[in-house]
Amino acid sequence: MQAKLSSKFQLAIPKTIRDDLHLQAGQQFTLITRGNIIELIPVRSIQQARGMLPFREVVDSEEYRDREERKDYDID
Repeated sequence: MQAKLSSKFQLAIPKTIRDDLHLQAGQQFTLITRGNIIELIPVRSIQQARGMLPFREVVDSEEYRDREERKDYDID
């Protein structure tokens, strides 16, 4: 897919991409350049990023130490 850089150096993101990525007007991006490649990475709020990582069980430090000790001694 192609886009054209305007005389004001603005780039319009095609609607299909905006819709697929749920982009909003005014949204911020991080720009990364690698050689002649430009990457646009949408900046997500904490609320938007919620659920992106797999759920991990919350374990207190004492329980964690107990688990590590059982591993050391092969105790199940």
